[in-house]
Amino acid sequence: MYYNSYHFLGMHFIWWFVWGILLFWIFAIPYKIPGQRTKKDTPSDILKKRFASGEINKEEYQETKKILEG
Repeated sequence: MYYNSYHFLGMHFIWWFVWGILLFWIFAIPYKIPGQRTKKDTPSDILKKRFASGEINKEEYQETKKILEG
């Protein structure tokens, strides 16, 4: 009966809230959010981690680094 009155104001705010969450999800997900979409390590990053953890020695690190750079 009162369609253009204040009776539907609450539903209007709910739709703005839904649209806000949807837009946030669309634009924020591609960026770094803790626990979301981590970038893959490059081979040089993996090599540095292996050297730092002691899996490979200095000579192996340098040889593999030359191969990756060359």
